[in-house]
Amino acid sequence: MADRLRLTRETLSVSRTQQMVPRERKLSAGSGKKLNLLSSLAVTTLTVLAFGSNLAHALVPPAREYPNVLLIMTDDQGWGDITSHKNAHLKTPRLDALAASGARLQRFYVSPVCAPTRAGLLTGRYHLRTGTHGVTRGRENMRGSEDTVAELFGHVGYRTGCFGKWHNGAHWPHHPNGQGFNEFVGFCAGHWNNYFSTSLEHNGKPIPSDGFIADVFTDRAIDFMTRSDDAPFFCYVPYNTPHSPWQVPDSYWNRHVDADLPIEARCAYAMCENIDDNVGRLLDALKEHGLEENTVVIFLTDNGPNSNRYNGDMKGRKGSVNEGGSRVPCFIRFPGVIKPGTEIDRITANLDLVPTLLELCDIPTPAAIGGDGRDLTPLLTGKVAAEDWADRSLMVFQGRGEKGAVRTQKWRAVQGKPGVWTLYDMESDPSETSNVAKQHPEVLKRLRGEYEAFLKEVDAGNMQPLPIQVGHDEWPTVKLPAHEADLTPTPPNGLSYVGRSGWANDWLTNWSSPDAFASWPIQVVQPGNYAVSIEYSLKSATPPPQIELQAGSQTLAVTLHVAYEAEQIPSPDRIARKEVFERKWKTLKIGSLRLEDDATRLTIRSLWAHKNPHLEVKSIALTRLTGRSSE
Repeated sequence: MADRLRLTRETLSVSRTQQMVPRERKLSAGSGKKLNLLSSLAVTTLTVLAFGSNLAHALVPPAREYPNVLLIMTDDQGWGDITSHKNAHLKTPRLDALAASGARLQRFYVSPVCAPTRAGLLTGRYHLRTGTHGVTRGRENMRGSEDTVAELFGHVGYRTGCFGKWHNGAHWPHHPNGQGFNEFVGFCAGHWNNYFSTSLEHNGKPIPSDGFIADVFTDRAIDFMTRSDDAPFFCYVPYNTPHSPWQVPDSYWNRHVDADLPIEARCAYAMCENIDDNVGRLLDALKEHGLEENTVVIFLTDNGPNSNRYNGDMKGRKGSVNEGGSRVPCFIRFPGVIKPGTEIDRITANLDLVPTLLELCDIPTPAAIGGDGRDLTPLLTGKVAAEDWADRSLMVFQGRGEKGAVRTQKWRAVQGKPGVWTLYDMESDPSETSNVAKQHPEVLKRLRGEYEAFLKEVDAGNMQPLPIQVGHDEWPTVKLPAHEADLTPTPPNGLSYVGRSGWANDWLTNWSSPDAFASWPIQVVQPGNYAVSIEYSLKSATPPPQIELQAGSQTLAVTLHVAYEAEQIPSPDRIARKEVFERKWKTLKIGSLRLEDDATRLTIRSLWAHKNPHLEVKSIALTRLTGRSSE
């Protein structure tokens, strides 16, 4: 394959094996497409025109000659939630077999929480570079200008699909369809409220599902991979289990119901065994359709375990900047390229998978692409011995970097509180029991300096949630969910969320002060008139509540005369949940609002002076009106 693509590389003056370097990125006005990728494609097109159609055929080899890619990631499954990692409490035979059939990355690192890990996985860049710095309230959104692995593969003819939890933005261009995925089935929030026969999304439209959610994602992924098509596929399956709420089919729960373990661990292991079966189904489908030998398969998880359970005696769990919060399993299989039973003990990371996949699949990388990852193919193929692999510093960030860590092959420097650092020798003390900062002050000074220099470079302290873009042709209706709103004044003064701190799927309640309001940061891409609808619950319309929406200099006042009490959807939880329950909401068209360039926030407030506890607001939707009415 290298010979077939040599002309492409020479023509584009591209090197895929060198470490990618950072570069400045801009969001283009309008569709949010990536200017650097389009520029590279323009160079290719001009070259083809100059040398004729025969060269064009040589520059673009038949698409089937590229390997397929199946990228699987689970949510809150820790390093210890694998049988072959010496956990006797569950059985994961298909994951164990996958690890044995290729390479097991023994010291593989991600972020301590999910959205940052996903941003790093998709771009090969530290998540703070991409705008992602949290898991909810819009902090999970990744800039539309980021070049994702799906876009890189799509530009050479791959079919691209994502089936599962996205968690890097629900609005165009942050949505998976705006970030290079032709097909998306799943949900975009940080978690989902019901795992059985629930409502999901297919390319921006709601669809019903039938069965357990992980099984549904597997069905969709298998259908995508096995369609009769000349193009290779890039299939991303980010399962949302074993993240809570704690729901799992009886057949799996019954295996663990009587185990002498905390109930969260029992449910997590049941969900992990369902994952194992679903991974097996994906792998079986590849084999049955003759795709196994020409498909790169990667399995990883997004952070440490989401409860106190076996994790290899590592310190910390999900959310922790210690080892147990960010060291996770990662297995890579590519028959004929990676030897079965390959064990890699060098430190590696989710950032490395973009450059590694590009190399494994012989895909030219546009010279302007910047990243923080390393191409791991020399290690995976044995061309470079572990002792010859240069050491590196991998950084872990919590939030904007107030907490964090730096990991080298030997050391872990940890900032557990702002400005408070400890140092651990991970070779002699893998459980981080002894702080050796006083014995090795020069090591801590160096690692801390690297960390602080990076934060200064990305200016993390000035990060704000990305505005919700309104008016794209590709996305005429934009739903502003309650959990992405900012509340003023800070609750509980007149307005609050039902759940904890505005987690995903939450809603607004306790409208007890006319001085309280909620607002969303917006960016008006195309000024004009927008139809407005509200998703709400109102137990009593006596007296009828009045609300006001404001964007820039424009306002819309509405009296809600229609009472509707939202019905809670039954949820078969094994453990009492911390998340809100899903409900059936009333959607009501309430008028139109003109949005101009000066509208940078959309605000909703009450217009009554007395407390009305009956109104609850789930979202506000804006639909751009076309034709004369929008001029």
